[in-house]
Amino acid sequence: MGKEFPIIETRRLILREVSIKDATDMFKYLSDKDVVEPMGLAPCQIVEDVWDEIRWYKSIFEEGTGIRWGITLKDSGEIIGSCGFLNMLTKHHRAEVGYELSKDYWGKGIASEALEAVVKYGYQHFQLERIEALIEPANFPSQKLVEKQGFRREGLLRHYEYTCGKFDDLYMYSIIKSDFNIDFNDTK
Repeated sequence: MGKEFPIIETRRLILREVSIKDATDMFKYLSDKDVVEPMGLAPCQIVEDVWDEIRWYKSIFEEGTGIRWGITLKDSGEIIGSCGFLNMLTKHHRAEVGYELSKDYWGKGIASEALEAVVKYGYQHFQLERIEALIEPANFPSQKLVEKQGFRREGLLRHYEYTCGKFDDLYMYSIIKSDFNIDFNDTK
């Protein structure tokens, strides 16, 4: 990855790098149990807790193991969630995708718009062949979101992660570049 953090623009959104200045906006959703529990995180208690998340975004970008964009609404510029890649293995042309969105914006197609743009970017700019999503079995909205984008459920990974004091089973979803039904020459 280059030094310059890429910006992605969609019809309603601008996906951009987050900074400490965004911590207050991010705290609004990262302190919400319903938003962070499926991510295997405890809710942030104070704004400074968000700084660790921002530092992690910066570190994965600098290391080349991932990238996380802040999801902002074009009309307000407020960060309302994030979407991006982690566990990127360039040798194998694969990465895991992750996302979260403020509950105020659930059910409005925003997560779908952001995810589609990020997946497309991964295929175009990171030469990914496979993108994975690991989702808890009880997280039906997230399963529906990735399935709508063309991801296929491959199986159940039993006790795959240890988060918040418990072992979590996760469904493995994936999408292969040839599954992604979109024109890669279209810039928007």
